[in-house]
Amino acid sequence: MKRSSGVRLCATVAVSVLSFALVTGCSDGGSGNSPEEGSARKALSTAELRKLIVTKAELPGYEVGPVTEARAKRITTDDADCVPLTRVMSGLPPTDAPASTDRMATENARKQPSASPTSLEDLDEGEFEEAMRKSLDRDVTTVTLASYEGDGAEQAMKSLSAAVKACAGGFTGRQAGAEVRFTKVAEEKPAGGGDASVAFAATAKEDQSDGGGAAPVHAEVDRHGSTVSVYFTTNLGAMMARKAYTVTPAVVRAQESRLK
Repeated sequence: MKRSSGVRLCATVAVSVLSFALVTGCSDGGSGNSPEEGSARKALSTAELRKLIVTKAELPGYEVGPVTEARAKRITTDDADCVPLTRVMSGLPPTDAPASTDRMATENARKQPSASPTSLEDLDEGEFEEAMRKSLDRDVTTVTLASYEGDGAEQAMKSLSAAVKACAGGFTGRQAGAEVRFTKVAEEKPAGGGDASVAFAATAKEDQSDGGGAAPVHAEVDRHGSTVSVYFTTNLGAMMARKAYTVTPAVVRAQESRLK
């Protein structure tokens, strides 16, 4: 049984995009100041941030736990203007922060009909690819909280907003020896709020042998006073099906409720 195109598509997206842990997109959601002046703000400690980060109790239908080793591998770029983007794609705040903590929220697998074949070997190429796509069709979101002294949080947001604009035409990223070309970085509407928000989608170029399609990843960063919340969402099944998805709104809402 020949499954070359289906397997190639999965391998291309998985290796070139998801295992690469990518992200992108951006929308400048404002720059208002909180009641406390930026210069007087104090950074929260890591212990304080751990008390604020989202838990499974606020996210029914999701598993919430430590960020996996593969997901946490750092992405780099030679383009200095795009470094805030690769940091966010790595589950990090746009700029270095005195304190941070993170979690990974994984959507539970969707239930499939019980009348499915007992073995993947019983499936033809189209059925095999569809079964794989459905099994991978769930949002995986890295959530990071970081806190800054003074106006550090505002400066972090400005650096990310500038990177989205400067890198709109694309850039090359690297992670653990793998290289991916992002052809576009585009602004998106943020799901969260706070004092400022930046949301973006970065589109990675797929292998030409699979038609040279596009695989987008999505990210959002919101500021609440001296604290920024970073969200990086991928959905491999949606990428394979070329189906639209976004930073998971339920995850953003749950985390935002703990920061108000």
